Amino acid sequence: PPIGSAAAPVGSIAPSGAAARRNAGQRPPVHPAVAGAATAGAFVAASFAGVALWVLARRARARRRQTALAVGTKRDSNVASAAALARSPREFSYKELSAATRGFDASRVIGNGAFGTVYKGIVPDTGAMVAVKRCTTGARGGGGGSGEQARSEFLSELSIIAGLRHRNLLRLQGWCYEKGEILLVYDYMRNGSLDRALFDASAPVLPWRHRREILAGVASALAYLHHECERRVIHRDVKSSNVMLDEAYRARLGDFGLARQAEHGESPDATAAAGTMGYLAPEYLLTGRATECTDVFSFGVLALEVACGRRPIGTAGTAEGGNLVEWVWSLHGEARLLDAVDPRLGGEFEEGEARRVLLLGLACSSPEPALRPGMRAVVQVLGGEADPPFVPAARPSMSLGSANQQLLLSLQDSVSDYHAMLGLPLSDSSSSGSLSSSSLTSTLRRGGHDIRVSSTAGEAR
Repeated sequence: PPIGSAAAPVGSIAPSGAAARRNAGQRPPVHPAVAGAATAGAFVAASFAGVALWVLARRARARRRQTALAVGTKRDSNVASAAALARSPREFSYKELSAATRGFDASRVIGNGAFGTVYKGIVPDTGAMVAVKRCTTGARGGGGGSGEQARSEFLSELSIIAGLRHRNLLRLQGWCYEKGEILLVYDYMRNGSLDRALFDASAPVLPWRHRREILAGVASALAYLHHECERRVIHRDVKSSNVMLDEAYRARLGDFGLARQAEHGESPDATAAAGTMGYLAPEYLLTGRATECTDVFSFGVLALEVACGRRPIGTAGTAEGGNLVEWVWSLHGEARLLDAVDPRLGGEFEEGEARRVLLLGLACSSPEPALRPGMRAVVQVLGGEADPPFVPAARPSMSLGSANQQLLLSLQDSVSDYHAMLGLPLSDSSSSGSLSSSSLTSTLRRGGHDIRVSSTAGEAR
């Protein structure tokens, strides 16, 4: 074909330079699906970035809180570490607990424990009733030292009870550490404390079956603490006001502010004796060394208190004045043991059970630690699986045999330290500077109520 006829199509296909430049400035339309995908991707990326920032901020806040707690623990080897807080069931905010207690209103106060006030609260988001234990560190007791002690006691309580699981222990629901305060949240007990059930004039008389079951529950809790925990727990403050009662009058042992942990077969370090007079074992008053035996003594006093409806130490000049243990032991010596049972029961109790409880209470509160039964044996006696221990008609005195030489030596060391602090001359072993067996025996026979010695600081109180 002719060359001219072939050139026309070529010219029609290849545009001129100006036309090419105009076509290059025009872009094809973007498909709507592509635009939507791009928008969604940007949104997802922004969302992931927001979540990541929130997680990082939360972790940073948790690290700051744990760091603050860790700094406090270095001041006291017994203070719980921040890791113990993480094991607790739930972390509450201060705002939640303030709302639950109406700003910690005085009308919501339901009790006072070791270094803390207990409030009744209603959790806003669930409506559940709780008991909130509060202590402001550094603001109570008139000094920073007291505040630090309160903080130590609260963290000690948290670290111990967070790992305990028993039906007769007061359950910890959660905690809060904000604004310089530590707050512990427990189950709310509708029937209050055993102390209130026994001695509140407006409360109905506590039936014998409830009293028996309450003692069995507390005994079971102490047996768990002494023998079944990974690390043995010495409560150090077993008393009626620390036993709470649920809607069915089941016992829940609480307030672990004074509790101490130790490996099985070991005893916690000696400290200044702490607790409530009337419940304290005489050897604990002298040495400050708490053991299972000192908890058993406190339980024995509690058992007599529940059975007799009388406080451990009555008001002087009243019909119930004097020491409860000595009074019950005198009735036992006169073969009138059942006369000690609470007269408000009107005789509505099973005599065999009452005798069992009273004998067990006397055995547990013996001045001689070696004569006290262990808590596992106590559980068996209360459950009817074993007979109560033999209780002599006359109350024994604490012997100074080989088993108790450590107590005497500890007290002698404390007296020597006390003399050194005062700049007094130290006497030789044959002079009045050494503590004689007779003087210690005399002190123990008086129940140790007139002396309180710290074997760590050498301070006589």
